[in-house]
Amino acid sequence: MREVDRPTPRTVQLRLAVPDRVDHLAGQHYVVRLTAEDGYRAQRSYSVASAPGDPLVELLVERLDDGEVSTFLADVVEPGDELEVRGPLGGFFVWEGERPALLVAGGTGVVPFVSMLRTARELGRLELLRLLVSTRTRAELPYVAELEADGAVVLTTREATGIRPAGRLTGPDLVPLWEPGQDVYVCGSDPFAEAASQLLVGLGVPAATIRLERFGPSG
Repeated sequence: MREVDRPTPRTVQLRLAVPDRVDHLAGQHYVVRLTAEDGYRAQRSYSVASAPGDPLVELLVERLDDGEVSTFLADVVEPGDELEVRGPLGGFFVWEGERPALLVAGGTGVVPFVSMLRTARELGRLELLRLLVSTRTRAELPYVAELEADGAVVLTTREATGIRPAGRLTGPDLVPLWEPGQDVYVCGSDPFAEAASQLLVGLGVPAATIRLERFGPSG
């Protein structure tokens, strides 16, 4: 473990030096496995936030009060510690830097999209990506300044955003970002992913172009 940061009260950012690592694709994930002294093991998957060109692998973990792995990573891990990781994994929810895409995230579901934005920035192709993030408050959203600098739209459900009142994601929020020919990626909790995908289909987005990644307490 090279670096540990806690950007919000409920998240921890881990930057790992992974020996002999294979460059990941934006949207892939790593599995982190913990082994207790009695041999009990628990593992969870975490999306990569770093771009492939970053010499370190960056993971962003949301602390869940009943999470066996997330509480250890958030409360115990410090620089210099060693973790058992496996990856990069996943081939469905990846962006290879070539096609235009609409990215829709709920809260910390933004993490794989951070990797996509960083990849696009390295390639000089930020115009290919449009990102909307729904979060409870700005203070709870990691990477918020970086996201907005790259043109992301950040909506809040518990506080007003400019002239937009607090509220959940709606179809009209998505309309300005959609263009024919885009691939669509949706990442967030199961309820958010389901609601966002239904909104997109209701607006006429072909269901076959929507890729979903859901997360929950069990990872």
